[in-house]
Amino acid sequence: MINKVEICGVNTSKLPILSNEEKLALFDKIKKGDKFAREEFIRGNLRLVLSVIQKFSGRGENADDLFQVGCIGLMKSVDNFDLSQNVKFSTYAVPMIIGEIRRYLRDNNSIRVSRSLRDTAYKALGARERLMAKNENEPTVEEIAKELGMEKEDVVFALDAIQEPVSLFEPVYNDGTDAIFVMDQLSDEKSHDENWLEEISLKEAMKKLGEREKHIINLRFYKGRTQMEVAKELGISQAQVSRLEKNALNHMKKHM
Repeated sequence: MINKVEICGVNTSKLPILSNEEKLALFDKIKKGDKFAREEFIRGNLRLVLSVIQKFSGRGENADDLFQVGCIGLMKSVDNFDLSQNVKFSTYAVPMIIGEIRRYLRDNNSIRVSRSLRDTAYKALGARERLMAKNENEPTVEEIAKELGMEKEDVVFALDAIQEPVSLFEPVYNDGTDAIFVMDQLSDEKSHDENWLEEISLKEAMKKLGEREKHIINLRFYKGRTQMEVAKELGISQAQVSRLEKNALNHMKKHM
């Protein structure tokens, strides 16, 4: 619904377009504390927010939510814009709006990431943007880490943590017939031949144990009971359970 006409009660087809002269005049009033001029300036630049949220279409996000978050970025841009820098307002505002929306999407990610890890990731992204502006090329992880005075591994870990989750049914290749999905590229760790053989080996080794030893191993390693719980159930001491368990494991090792 990114292309709908009305977003958050705003008819996007009737948004005003300000000329450069009007923007300068309004901005002069804003710096003098004129709240009405600020509102008019923001309304006259809402098309910037619309252009930005188009970049986030196809993610299944609510257009109204993205628009509201983008407006926060626009307002921050108005409050922090410096005319003396000789930069167009749109050039300054668009990255601010994008950053606000990306921050919203990361913070509302279905996978919860600690605040400290997110802060590290945000610093890394900020350092990346500074280095790109300075060197006019994509910085390496080593350069970002050096800029922040951090270990490369910490930067990589933080950036990986804020990546959006991908559906297992996300297509990674489609030649017009049968698509290949993410889940098709994942190996099944539980179905390897080694695991299958190990399971058979364990079952065969268990057959070599006496009934009490077999019962103890079953309670301890298949049902997750503590030695105290096993001792209470069998009516013996924990020391006896420990000794019987140790003997049973040693016996099993000989047959595996």
